[in-house]
Amino acid sequence: MIKRPLLVELFTEELPPKALPKLGQAFAEGLFTALSQHGLIGKDNTIVPFASPRHMAVRLSQVLEEAPEQAFSERLMPVKIALDAAGAATPALLKKLAAKGWEQLDVSQLGRESDGKQDYLVASGTAPGAKLVDVLQASIEAAIAGLPIPKVMKYQLADGHTSVKFVRPAHGLIALFGDAVIPAEILGLKAGRVTHGHRFLHPGPLSITHADSYETQLAETGFVVASFDKRRAQIQALLDAQASKLGGSLGHDPEVPALLDEVTALVEAPVVYVGTFEERFLAVPQECLILTMRLNQKYFPLFDPVTGKLTNQFLIVSNMPTDKPVAIIEGNERVIRPRLADAEFFFETDRKMPLAARVEPLSTIVYHNKLGTQLERSHRVQKIATWLAHALGAHVDECSRAALLAKADLNTNMVGEFPELQGIMGAYYARADQEPAGVVEALAGQYRIRIDTPVTAAHLTATVLFMAERAETLVGIWGIGLAPTGERDPFGLRRAALGLISAFEQLTAGAILHIQQDGPLTLQGLLQASADTFAPGTLQTDTVAEVGTFILERLRNQLITQHDRNAVEAVLALTPPLHQIPARVAAAEAFAQSPDAASLAAANKRMGNLLKKTEEALPAVNPALLTEPAEQALAQSIAAVQPVAQQQFDAGDYKAALATLAQTREAVDAFFNDIMVMAEDQAVRLNRLALLAQLHRLMNQVADISRLAT
Repeated sequence: MIKRPLLVELFTEELPPKALPKLGQAFAEGLFTALSQHGLIGKDNTIVPFASPRHMAVRLSQVLEEAPEQAFSERLMPVKIALDAAGAATPALLKKLAAKGWEQLDVSQLGRESDGKQDYLVASGTAPGAKLVDVLQASIEAAIAGLPIPKVMKYQLADGHTSVKFVRPAHGLIALFGDAVIPAEILGLKAGRVTHGHRFLHPGPLSITHADSYETQLAETGFVVASFDKRRAQIQALLDAQASKLGGSLGHDPEVPALLDEVTALVEAPVVYVGTFEERFLAVPQECLILTMRLNQKYFPLFDPVTGKLTNQFLIVSNMPTDKPVAIIEGNERVIRPRLADAEFFFETDRKMPLAARVEPLSTIVYHNKLGTQLERSHRVQKIATWLAHALGAHVDECSRAALLAKADLNTNMVGEFPELQGIMGAYYARADQEPAGVVEALAGQYRIRIDTPVTAAHLTATVLFMAERAETLVGIWGIGLAPTGERDPFGLRRAALGLISAFEQLTAGAILHIQQDGPLTLQGLLQASADTFAPGTLQTDTVAEVGTFILERLRNQLITQHDRNAVEAVLALTPPLHQIPARVAAAEAFAQSPDAASLAAANKRMGNLLKKTEEALPAVNPALLTEPAEQALAQSIAAVQPVAQQQFDAGDYKAALATLAQTREAVDAFFNDIMVMAEDQAVRLNRLALLAQLHRLMNQVADISRLAT
């Protein structure tokens, strides 16, 4: 059985950089899957994907020239259709065998099996394995068909008549099995062994001698690092070395890895050079300069490792290794200078008008045709923020001011040029206008995805604006019929819901909301306050209830990844205040692990069923009617634990409350073993039900304990 490495490469025009890593990986996995289905992949095979700006390839280390024989067994057709009265094959059977290529099989070679209703003829045997030469073309086509191509191009082949579709025009195809070319024709290209190296350093053809020499030949002769991962690691090492040499840092911005991926997809032979710009530009907010360098030029800004502030140096990832990079460096510096000058001009021009003066012009910017302008939205958010400020004890004037100014920077030149700087620029301009520190902080943080740290009184203004904006968005967008559907959520309502959840959690963590109190702020109250800011008739009926359910569903999805599902469902069944839910779930989960949980959960479920069937109004428990020892013991147990458990519950110590209630287990078990609840005497029956109702209410304050039963 012959096994060799297989190399397949498509040489193309520049592939889309942001899609390149996925394209390379998908092509490799797609070809592996297609050949595996034919049994052509060896036992110890490794998949090596390659993806450079103009090369998409894969090497499979162990591919069989021909797959082993495959045993088969296939039910053909009912015997009564397959054979005539004399037992000879009917035309229908002969046609079936011919279609399968089994003309050589005789009726005597066919087996029989029954499905319980009738007998069938069955063909069994071994079939020759697939040959690589026969299936490679179809396998490559299948791999191409499965690529996550962002946008397909249609282009004509060299004959000027035939058109094909692919992510970018393809100009070469390699299919090497060891050192031998396997015939195939893909995208109008016939397979060979020729590729091309670096566009400038080795633009001519490069003949690959063996599947295993592809990477080495491209690197040493063609000046192309074919592996995306190796090229990325090489660039990272070069960047780190240059930054260290200059005494700088690349910073810790989460955008850096994405930029590294993008430049990796743009270069074939990476090298890093250092550029500089005039220090006067550092007077511009550094976010503007960083965005300009990263977004427009794909540069890596350097930061002071101590202060974290931007320096006037940046790193250039170039595709041209040379001993004399002066021209390259100067060219890049000439390109970045006018962009930085534009940012400087925008900043200085914007500062000539106070941020507050930009609020009224928001009336010319439509937020949504059913919800009005950005100015109308700002006024709604301002009302919600004021309501929240009163509820949380925040500085009302600061919260109102922050909400009013929140969208004012949409009218600035800088945000017009760089929409990504919304909020950030507003904070800079507010600080320059000497707005209160809380307002500045609120503007800067309004576009956060979530609140990650406990909220203290010093940061309440920022939290109020964060919550007010998300509540207005959720209620408004949902209320005009634009709720998320399936995977579509164009207005980010799921993200807004998770943001609100994080705010409630961190307000509790910072002791602004107290776990033992419903307090003045509830989710229902916030959503209703938000709905009240919209003009009558704007929102659909039941918007507040539906949005509340939506938010709780997001919380459910979040919690079940961290906690036992039964504990989550047990708590959410009671729809408690949002900020209490995590603590209650943790308590229910801990209680479920106790030795008393299963018995009490089952008893709780039984109590619930009995009480649901009771139509009569239940009286207060009459001790005189408790004549049986088991019911007397239960009443005594309830009386003993009730004040303690209630005090623990009121204090927000849910784990302790459930642990206290677990002390009733023996009395509960004895009650259900010894007592007939549905006694014939109505007074006795109702008294026993009243006793159970008292216990049921007590047991289910934290969670619906019956849902913990498995």
